[in-house]
Amino acid sequence: MDYTISNNMLQVVISSHGAEIQSVKDMHSGEEFMWQADPEIWGRHAPVLFPIVGRLKNDEYTYGGKTYHLGQHGFARNQEFEVEHVSDESITFLLKETAETLAMYPFKFELRVNYNLLNNLLEENFTVTNTDTKELIFGIGGHPGFNIPTDEKSKKEDFYFSCQPSVARIQIPLRGSYLDWNNRSLASTDSLIALSDNLFQNDALIFQLKGHDNKISLRTDDSHFHINVWTRNAPFVGVWSQYPKTADYVCIEPWWGIADRNDASGKLEEKYGMNHLPVGDSFNAGFSMAFHAKEI
Repeated sequence: MDYTISNNMLQVVISSHGAEIQSVKDMHSGEEFMWQADPEIWGRHAPVLFPIVGRLKNDEYTYGGKTYHLGQHGFARNQEFEVEHVSDESITFLLKETAETLAMYPFKFELRVNYNLLNNLLEENFTVTNTDTKELIFGIGGHPGFNIPTDEKSKKEDFYFSCQPSVARIQIPLRGSYLDWNNRSLASTDSLIALSDNLFQNDALIFQLKGHDNKISLRTDDSHFHINVWTRNAPFVGVWSQYPKTADYVCIEPWWGIADRNDASGKLEEKYGMNHLPVGDSFNAGFSMAFHAKEI
């Protein structure tokens, strides 16, 4: 079921299936900021990634002497969430373990996904609570896909990314679906990154943020359009668009977890980038998105 929150600047539609944003529109111009999930290109809008981010080796891991199968980005994006709270400008979704999830991931948990509007800012907040009798091991992240508003005057190559603070960041390349750990390097994120289809020919650009607050902006000099994503305390961010199939969208993805390294042991307890949550404790994280339409 779809739910709508709004204020005098934005209207946001979110589905209880996957607690996934479906639409973010400017209330004055009607401009749609979110990718509209063309199944021929990429059939999602903004999935929630849990309890892993990225791909496991052979889509499996071991825990407690057993092998479990878990697909890319986990199962939350395919689950039906309960609506725990809703108001004009805020909504909170809740997911708990089920027999289906326990077969893939042998942990009891509560996952809350909250969306909150403040002027032209949309917050996406995650709370993970360990309701099990053992340590909870998980990754979590966002995967919002943003429209690139091209027209006869503006093409994709006119858009670019900028990163604040203006510093170089460690980039972790992918080899196939896994982190090519030994070939990570210092990337020039202290300068503008031009957008093009070929930018993603080797899959996502993955940067290590070390938990500091960062702002990733998608913008152009040809209009007022820009989108700012504040990663807050995320240790990683991915920037991605489908390739070789291409379209006018790009994802900016704050992550508290990451794909398997190419030297991963396969043991969940040893997986790089995971969060380890004691019994009864809660983990809080999130990011914010600010939207500015082409025309004021």
